[in-house]
Amino acid sequence: MPFRRAFYVLAFAALPAPAAAPAAGSHVQASLVAAGVWIQPGRPFTVALRLVHDPHWHTYWINPGTGYATSLKWTLPAGFTAGGIQWPVPRVLRDSHGAIIGNGYEGEAFLPVEITPPATLKPGESVTLRAHAEWLMCSDVCVPGRADVALTLPVRAAPPAASEWSAGIAAQPMPRAPVHWNVAAAREGKNVILRLLSADGAERELTAPHFFADDDFVGYDQPQTVRRIAGGYEFTLPVSDAADPKTTRLVGVLATENPFAGLRIDVPFTAPAAAASSSSRIPGSPNAAGSFAGTLILAFLGGLILNLMPCVFPVLGIKILGFVQQAGNERRKVAAHGMVFALGVLLSFWALAGLLAVLRAGGQQLGWGFQLQSPGFVFALAAVMLVFALNLSGVFEFGLAATSVGGSLQVKSGLAGTFFSGVLATVVATPCSAPFLAPALGAALALSTAQSFVVFTLIALGLAGPYLLLSLFPSAVKFLPRPGAWMETFRQFMAFPLYATVAFLVWVLVGQVNETNQLAALFGLTLIALAAWLYGRFTAPGRKPARARLGLFGGAALLALGGWLGWPKAPAPTDITWEPWSAERVAQLRADHRIIYVDFTARWCATCQTNKKIVFHDGDVLKTFRTKKIATLRADWTNADPRITAELAKYGRSAVPFDLLYLPDKTGPEVLPEILTPGIVLKAVTEKD
Repeated sequence: MPFRRAFYVLAFAALPAPAAAPAAGSHVQASLVAAGVWIQPGRPFTVALRLVHDPHWHTYWINPGTGYATSLKWTLPAGFTAGGIQWPVPRVLRDSHGAIIGNGYEGEAFLPVEITPPATLKPGESVTLRAHAEWLMCSDVCVPGRADVALTLPVRAAPPAASEWSAGIAAQPMPRAPVHWNVAAAREGKNVILRLLSADGAERELTAPHFFADDDFVGYDQPQTVRRIAGGYEFTLPVSDAADPKTTRLVGVLATENPFAGLRIDVPFTAPAAAASSSSRIPGSPNAAGSFAGTLILAFLGGLILNLMPCVFPVLGIKILGFVQQAGNERRKVAAHGMVFALGVLLSFWALAGLLAVLRAGGQQLGWGFQLQSPGFVFALAAVMLVFALNLSGVFEFGLAATSVGGSLQVKSGLAGTFFSGVLATVVATPCSAPFLAPALGAALALSTAQSFVVFTLIALGLAGPYLLLSLFPSAVKFLPRPGAWMETFRQFMAFPLYATVAFLVWVLVGQVNETNQLAALFGLTLIALAAWLYGRFTAPGRKPARARLGLFGGAALLALGGWLGWPKAPAPTDITWEPWSAERVAQLRADHRIIYVDFTARWCATCQTNKKIVFHDGDVLKTFRTKKIATLRADWTNADPRITAELAKYGRSAVPFDLLYLPDKTGPEVLPEILTPGIVLKAVTEKD
């Protein structure tokens, strides 16, 4: 959308305005309103951008068709965070000739946003929320619109009372999950076939339905056909000429009239043959039974093959090692460990199925592996896998102090560890999508809650199958090698798949968080590794009690510190936004008489990172830069860049850090010291005051 948005801004700005055309902004009145009269510390609340359109004028939805969507850029008090716009169900927009020109809103529209305040707010205070809104308003002509909107709300300890706008915000038709429908979509040539079938067999009526795609996959201006089929509806949706051929899911809103509402659709494309028969998905029909049975087979096979996936292989190695260690023991113990491992897998999959069902009922659109979308979860999983890897490498042993309590506790601890291994296998398995598993999961996410639980149960049984069989037929243990000196080598070797998994998770995390959080995560993992080493070094058998306590409490403190340091933190709303440096951008900003701060830096420069941490996390610096609207440019020299090298050479420099400050009333820039403090920077930028 960015290119399209820029195109329309430039195109409409270049057109001569009609003689009677009002000034930009006059056809749509924008204001910021809240659902509550006040806010409560730490409790999320809803505000909305209220747009009042003149008759025959409109603004646009997230996928506008033509034009561009309304946007909000927030300026919030410290500690506040804003979510994205929660887009109400749109309408088809038409011109005076009846032709479809896009998707959007007319009349009065509320675009809700959830704001989360800090828990440190004090009752009796007042806070002001500010945002810059931009939109495109169209009738027979289109005019870009913009407004700076603000809202001041008091802080009270009690839950907020409803405001005069709460009813209007609540009345906005928001897309909801299709909990009463089984949904499937398939691509057939230049069309998408979308089917909605009643999940419980009850007849439900959809009045004048129309599908709005979140992306450009379905043509917004092409006619859609709908027909009643046994148990539901079938839609034929034309694929847009601009559609990405790599698209694998149908994502959008199915809107209806009487009442005006919308269903959130987010399903993977299935093979055409799987959706060819309109009765194949109708509950209770022979074909439906066959289809569901096929889904269960695929679910079991997919869970079985998950054991060979890179995500699961490290856990598989750990459990194989455990069974080898048990090979010389009682067969009853081997069977118990196998059954407890399978129980851990089953309960974890049921918990995941329940969580998905609850979130789906609440309108969340989730897919397999959705937890890896959470940076916090990714970091925590990386830390757990690192600790397991260090244990296999011999850095420390689990539970040396605890296991000395008694033989019965040893048995309990061992089974608890086996159960946790089943839980861990589920956690690391979910991001993988093995062969046969993707269609089964796609079906599970579209089936009824009860059927989804059955599908997840079969996946769990497939994943736990090898261990379950080993427990049911303990005589097979005799085929495993006997314990010996080779086991220590095998154990240490099995640490490397875990290290590889940690590397993969860090790679995922790098794509989710900013540079500061990336560096903090790496240092956090380093401290966690140090905690494991300290624990193992000082609690080894034979150590004095004082040294053992030092290892235990010191390791726990380092573990907590590493977790705190590495846990991804949301950037403060007042953080500085850096633009890429270029000589042309400097010249342009100087022509606008802006104060310009240029930071020449590199990731491998430790002093650079220290400067950024000390200076640009200081509240006074942030406030001053924001108040003075100082332009901030960053010249990143992490990789060789001839332009940056040449710029440094102009000032006789060949290293970073190097910072320049351009003031409007000076001909050249001021060179700042290599070691910076907030006071140095504030003095430089306020020198002319």
